[in-house]
Amino acid sequence: MADPAGAAVAVVGAGYVGLTTAACLAHLGHHVVCADIDEPRIVALQHGEVPIREPGLDELVAAGLDSGQLAFARGSAEAAAGADFVFLCVPTPTGPDGSADLSFLEAAAAEIGQSLRPAAVVVNKSTAPPGTARFLAGILRGRAEVAVVANPEFLRQGSAVGDFLNPDRVVVGAADTDAAERVAGLYAGIDAPVLITDAASAETVKYAANAFLAMKLTYANAVAALCEAVGADVGDVLVGMGQDRRIGLDYLRPGPGWGGSCLPKDTQALIGAASAAGYDFALLRGVVEANEAQFARIVEKVASRVALPGARIALLGLAFKAGTDDLRSSPAVEIAWRLVAAGAEVRAHDPAVGAAEAGIVMATDAYEACDGAAALVVATEWDEFKHLDFDRVGRLMAERHVIDARNLLDRDQLERQGFTYTGIGR
Repeated sequence: MADPAGAAVAVVGAGYVGLTTAACLAHLGHHVVCADIDEPRIVALQHGEVPIREPGLDELVAAGLDSGQLAFARGSAEAAAGADFVFLCVPTPTGPDGSADLSFLEAAAAEIGQSLRPAAVVVNKSTAPPGTARFLAGILRGRAEVAVVANPEFLRQGSAVGDFLNPDRVVVGAADTDAAERVAGLYAGIDAPVLITDAASAETVKYAANAFLAMKLTYANAVAALCEAVGADVGDVLVGMGQDRRIGLDYLRPGPGWGGSCLPKDTQALIGAASAAGYDFALLRGVVEANEAQFARIVEKVASRVALPGARIALLGLAFKAGTDDLRSSPAVEIAWRLVAAGAEVRAHDPAVGAAEAGIVMATDAYEACDGAAALVVATEWDEFKHLDFDRVGRLMAERHVIDARNLLDRDQLERQGFTYTGIGR
């Protein structure tokens, strides 16, 4: 593949994907300008202040600024004017009908359109449905020499830098094979297989992969429910399954349901894209419905131990997973809201979240959350929750009930200390 060493790159969007992309491309030796309409964010980044909790990102941004390989600007048109490659990394939220809202992408493409230099390549890294590259090419029509390439991201929060620099694969899709190879060349130095395909296939890869992960998590929860019914232990069952190389252990774990910024949005978008193409993706609709039911199952587990109206519930964790402060579509928040709706008083603590969600009282630490609680719910798998002084927790609580929605805690130890323990599939 071509190796455009030291290419001039513009990244439109300084959010989670854009900032990681910009910092990592600068680390790979390219000259990167990252632009965003959020002026306070850009000013902070120009001073090396990274507003995103992500291991290793602060260091990459600082190194890029120090070397001059990375810069930040407010105007995307200005940043694009000097670029050989322009990456679009803007939000594609779920629209009212469940489909992806492409208005941010449309606006970004329109803004950079008149600034692009001849032979520039526009790279869409925003998660978007099949046909988006063609849609963007239509917006940019009139710049016939400009190619549009789909290059989906596969970044996990909490390991995004590692995922970018050590990916399982790099997927690049375009009608123009030469443009696709040029984009693939930006990743020179990264040891990973490269799939060069058409744009629609590249766009579908991202949705299909995330939908499969959602399905795998939902299947683990279904197996957990079966284990509860037949008296099996889901931990042993899933290990026995996951050791089959055809299945694997990754994402084969029970929990309170899946959430976050990607899986809920992408599953709904894929269902919508399939429907628009005339295909009823009933399997994936069932996965989404089963995930909704899992939230209710956790609340039912709490209600089986305490009378919810008027009860105080300690909720440990609000982020959708450990290692992040992201509350978007968090199962923990959804469960908290459902408990509040059932009449409970929810006191929550999360080591990365300071602000309260509506109806939820925030505690300064786990012990304050447990004070006077009838039940403790572990909703996010922060490692520090395993190391609490549970003798102290027990003395603080009004009743000693633990509902471990992450199977994080030591059941035997808690039962020896006088707690009732309710896990998932145990």
